Formats: sequence, C-alpha cells, structure tokens
Amino acid sequence: MPYVAPEVVQRVKQIDLLTYLKNYEPYELVHFSGNTYSTRTHDSLKISNGKWMWWSRGIGGRSALDYLIKVRGYDFMQAVQTIAEQAAIQPPVSVPAEKKTEKKLILPKPYRYQTYAVSYLQNRGIDMELIQYCLKTGQIYESENHHNVVFVGMDQSGIPRYAALRGVGTAFVGEASGSDKNYSFCIPAEEKCCEVHLFESAIDLLSYATEQKLDGENWRETHLLSLAGVYQPAKEIEKSKVPAALTRFLKEHPEVDRVVFHLDNDRTGRLATQAIRTVLPKKYQTRDEPPKQGNDCNDSLCIRLGIRQTKREKRHGGRDFER
Repeated sequence: MPYVAPEVVQRVKQIDLLTYLKNYEPYELVHFSGNTYSTRTHDSLKISNGKWMWWSRGIGGRSALDYLIKVRGYDFMQAVQTIAEQAAIQPPVSVPAEKKTEKKLILPKPYRYQTYAVSYLQNRGIDMELIQYCLKTGQIYESENHHNVVFVGMDQSGIPRYAALRGVGTAFVGEASGSDKNYSFCIPAEEKCCEVHLFESAIDLLSYATEQKLDGENWRETHLLSLAGVYQPAKEIEKSKVPAALTRFLKEHPEVDRVVFHLDNDRTGRLATQAIRTVLPKKYQTRDEPPKQGNDCNDSLCIRLGIRQTKREKRHGGRDFER
C-alpha cells in the first residue's frame, strides 16, 4: 500500500476546491454569479466562500480532497496522491477571498411636503396617529421625484438600511438602491416585549396596527416587523431559511420567544407561513393569525372601514424609477 507522509496529507487537506480547479482544471470551472462557481460536469454543484455543495445529491464539503472522494469517486489515498503530485509539479496559487462590500443605501430625495404620502396612507385606511408617528421618526416620507411613498427600515442606531417604494396612483413597487433586506420596515414595542408580529409589507403592518387601535388596544405594545415583500420558501419546506429580517431581529432581541404570523390568505402566504414555522428554532412559540377578511391585512382594514380596496400589481419593471 503506498505511503504518503502525514505533512503532505495535511497540506493536501488545506487546498480548497476553487483553488484546485483554477490551478489544475480551469476548463472544468464555470463562473455562475458574483463569487459563486459551478463545474462543467455538474451544473448543480456550486462553489462559494470556501465551500462547495452538490445540490442535486445533497453532498457538500470544503476541500478539493472532499470533492475527489465524494464526487469523482476516488479512494482516500488516490485522491491525496492526485493532488500532491499536481502540487509538486506546480505549487497552487491561492485564490484570494472576495471582499464583501457593505451595501450603501441611496435614499430618494425627500419632498418638502408630505401631501401625497399622507393622502395615500389615509386612502388605505391607516390611522393618522400612526402616520404622524412614522413621519416624525423618518420611517415614512414622500420622495421628490414621482412623489412615491418611501417606507424606511432602520438599524438599532436609527440609521436607514432599507427603503421600500410605493407609487401614489400607480402600481409602482420597488426598493431603493442598496437596500439591505436584513433591515426591513419595523415598529418596535415601546417597552421590553417577548412577542413579534410578522407581516409581508409595511402597509400590512400599519393596517394591523390601525385595527389594534380601533379595537382599543395599544398598537405599540408588541414588536411589528415586515418581511420586505413576498417570502419564497424552498421546494422542500424543511430546507427553507428563516427570512433575513426575522433572523436579524431575533438576534437583536433575545428576549423574544413568540412569533405571530399575519401573512396573506393566498397560497403564497399560507405556504410561507408553514415554511417559516417549520424552520424556526423550536425555542420559539408560533401562532398563525391570517387576515380576518380579504387577502391581506390592508384588505381586512378596508373592508372593516368600508373603503374600496386597492388592487395593486407588483410589477418588477418599475424598479428603476428611483435610484
């Protein structure tokens, strides 16, 4: 049986797959997007951030050694010798890790008046106290160009990190350039609270808060968090991920142990609710409270107030209006 010195085995184990392929099999490497690559032989095998995953087989690893054994079918000694011989002939040049650049949010320039924004929100049934609160905190304003309503998501320091844009009198729906979905529109509780309520959009969040006020409840009693749009679970629900905004929020509020869902009544909303409840850590209690009437929380509010419901088409083509 061939012998390979332990130090050689150790060096071989340190060579990642991207470095190996770039140095010795560049023809096999296909750039997928950003810092992610796939292989020409297996397009479902993705390489990113020092790891690789063969999604169609559910097999993954870190090193080139893992790859040769798990994907190519080499035995351990054969794989070690293959890499060691290549490295002896041509020492590998390490592929530098791509630096992660911090997103820079570019907010639309605010308009000096808020007439259109206030009118838009009132026409959707939102209570004036809530509107004034959001205007005062800078979480809502009217943009100078196009007079879109801007819903701002902030970090714990009050620095804007995300902004959703909604057209007034149009079907435009978009996000400001550089928006970070980890920080979606949110109204935290006034005091320490163990419960967070989850919504698809900012307008649904405000609609729920308005109904709370109509019922004589304190709308600042619990945390209110939107998900910055439709959540798309994985095909196999148990492989879904907890939405970025919720993950960040729970990390920053370790006292929270209950999550209440108010996602839409349509198939997408019901499936999203099921997926998130499935993948949330077991330490969190969950409760599903879909809108009582209509498709979403704003429908429910409008029906209650006798306001004509606004049907909005979410068109991806409108995302370039404000940059």
